[in-house]
Amino acid sequence: MLDLMKLARQMQGISQHLSQEAAAAQERITAARQLLAIAATHQPDLVAKAEIWGDRAPFTAAQPTEALTVRSVIAAAPEAHTVIATDGSQISPSHHEIAYCYLINVGRVVLHYGQSRFPMLDSLPEVVYRAEDLYLSRQWGISTEEWMGHRRTVAEAVVLAEVGEAVHNSLVEANSRADRVPVLALVDGSLIYWFLEALPGEARDRILLPILDSWERLRRQNIPLVGYLSASRSGEAMNFLRFAACPFLQPDCQTHCSSDEGNQADRAPCGRFLPLRDATFWATELAPGERSPFWRSTASILDLYGDHRVYFCYLNVGPEVARVEVPQWVMADEALCEMALRMVLTQVQKGYGYPVTLAEAHNQAVVKGGDRSRFFALLEQEMIRAGLKNVGTSYKEARKRGSIA
Repeated sequence: MLDLMKLARQMQGISQHLSQEAAAAQERITAARQLLAIAATHQPDLVAKAEIWGDRAPFTAAQPTEALTVRSVIAAAPEAHTVIATDGSQISPSHHEIAYCYLINVGRVVLHYGQSRFPMLDSLPEVVYRAEDLYLSRQWGISTEEWMGHRRTVAEAVVLAEVGEAVHNSLVEANSRADRVPVLALVDGSLIYWFLEALPGEARDRILLPILDSWERLRRQNIPLVGYLSASRSGEAMNFLRFAACPFLQPDCQTHCSSDEGNQADRAPCGRFLPLRDATFWATELAPGERSPFWRSTASILDLYGDHRVYFCYLNVGPEVARVEVPQWVMADEALCEMALRMVLTQVQKGYGYPVTLAEAHNQAVVKGGDRSRFFALLEQEMIRAGLKNVGTSYKEARKRGSIA
């Protein structure tokens, strides 16, 4: 049990630390605002420097595609529109359970507004139990548990594309107004799969290619795809300001700053406002309903995305400033991108601070403790029906579920 008396002694130190951090954060915001003003007057030159010297920097700096002074007001979505979303959950494999397998559950949600149509809220479960599927990733040095998470990401994208195609077809069949009823596909989290950078090429292709194919299916239906990040910890946009703070004529980090003590970013000449996150800074710059300029992410994994390279902006949705990501083909269509942002903002308003479709997709996908017990109970019944004997959990698992003392 948690000893609250011992824990209480540490609370005072935590509160003092947080107070000091709040004061330091305000100083970093002031420094970043000054650098933003400088960068705004030299933006073309800084973008050119970032393109030339970006690969010499030990950080990932996004590049602005609009003027840094842009603050666009986002209107509400039209009365008639449709939003789709998926989210996933899982039951992880364990050698202590009655069988070594895992389950992926993808929640899917379709909400129609202003159309007098019924919503769809359900989930699609998949059990993975064959040896060739369970141990496929071992050849690349990837654990089954890690590979399960990657497979879940693929399943979410594939189901989203299937739902998008079904919604588009149903709109056409219903009233032939599919071209006038905008549809939005929402994803919880980033569209930039950073974890893929560390995977071997063959393993990466098994994950990335089905995802990009699913995005292409949405593109053919003219359904914009948006990744919504609440409480984003990214600093890509702020890293661009480091080029404005660089005191050297050529911002070659490896030549000028590689010998810094400890190689810490905040000790470099350009690091006086670090570690300031994008969302923290833009929360001081944007009014509710406003968005920042769009930025092009320069993450190296995006070189494999083709026409689906990711762009992003920061949107003040009221309770917070969220990071909103879109593929290149959405960004290229100004009207489509604007409509997507309008529907995102309306979704947050309807969800009282968080997109309602994403919240419902999570609720459909989540596997609770009771669901886990019922899953293994069904599995146990099926194994007994098949004539298997000595079906049960390990002694370790059995003892952990209860206490003798």
